[in-house]
Amino acid sequence: MTDAPQTAGRGQRLGQGEFVAMMAVLFATIAFSIDAMLPALPEIAAELTPEAVNRAQLVLTAFVLGMGAGTLIAGPVSDAVGRKPAITGFIGLYILGAVMAAASTSIEMLLAARLLQGLGAAGPRIISMALVRDMYEGRAMARIMSFVMMIFVLIPSVAPLIGTVIIAGFGWRGIFGAFVLFGIAGALWLNLRQEETLPPGRRRPLRTGPLKAAFVEVVSHRMVLLYILVLTLGFAQLFALLSSIHQIYAETYDRAESFPLWFAVGGVISAGGTIVNATLVMRLGMRRLAMAAFASQTVIAGLMLLATVAGLMPGWLAFPAFWVWSISMFFMAGLTFGNLNALALQPMGHIAGMAASVVGAISTVGAVFIAAPIGLAFDGTLVPLAAGTFVCSSLAWWLMRRSREADPEPKRTVGAL
Repeated sequence: MTDAPQTAGRGQRLGQGEFVAMMAVLFATIAFSIDAMLPALPEIAAELTPEAVNRAQLVLTAFVLGMGAGTLIAGPVSDAVGRKPAITGFIGLYILGAVMAAASTSIEMLLAARLLQGLGAAGPRIISMALVRDMYEGRAMARIMSFVMMIFVLIPSVAPLIGTVIIAGFGWRGIFGAFVLFGIAGALWLNLRQEETLPPGRRRPLRTGPLKAAFVEVVSHRMVLLYILVLTLGFAQLFALLSSIHQIYAETYDRAESFPLWFAVGGVISAGGTIVNATLVMRLGMRRLAMAAFASQTVIAGLMLLATVAGLMPGWLAFPAFWVWSISMFFMAGLTFGNLNALALQPMGHIAGMAASVVGAISTVGAVFIAAPIGLAFDGTLVPLAAGTFVCSSLAWWLMRRSREADPEPKRTVGAL
């Protein structure tokens, strides 16, 4: 493995800049498909579920549920048929789901379409990681992924603004047309410019046996299961925030029109979490950073809950406090998710690919079942979100303390964990 540019499909050299941009677009399929939907939720609620407007949030959680299920199978499928055919096939499912969503006449039909779209979106996200790993390893891979994430973070930050512009011109159904174009562009770019990175001789037949064995091994490992639970709690509070955030801006603070701009600025600021993590993780360790992040979020969410319930928040401070809090939740993600995945996969090196799929699938699907009730409980105040975040973060912090007590590894390798 080297960090030299790879050969493009037509005999040209695919430069590193183009490769990074292409990977960032494929990775961003999920983030764009969630965040661009946020400004559309009020119109969807008014048209398809006016009697229960909170149900419109399920458009997001249904997508995430499909993504979680797709995460379990995307990697093994790509190992069997190759990276490019697998990504292209999953993008096909994503596009089909988007077309079905655009034609939906009921909330149930829309949710089914979003479930299918999420299943398809898991392919570009998971298989693209495998494609990068085929071409790079070690520090070269880390450098490529750092460049990818720098670009990737900008897409979800501006996605609500893009969604707002599309809705103004074409209505909420136009968002799904944008998803179709996004999927087609990614598939064409990949197939026209990137060569296959997994030759037939290295492919493995798709069998349920290895996946089942990996699943059993992962969930039977005490420490891995503990980190999966922490990941689930971390994802849950983030998904709950995304589900409720537009309603909070619109109904709680009467800032629906300026929501995309606030979200974009907050997204750029919160991206600093990944930079802080990259700077400190080698010195402080993954576990300590995650514990600090969850402890901080427990305190912040607890204060927000107390201030809201007791009416202690001055009116002039209410929105700025919420905005800073929301940034802190995204910032927390930058300090936890990568570290927790690394900790969970550390003892699974012999089945890393399968284990990554299992860890991602369980934590994502589990998070949906926690986040959906929190979002549906929205009552015009911050109470449901603050209470849910407080419980999730405090439990995550407690589990991380348990992991430190149960795992003797940090005593032997200072700063490693």
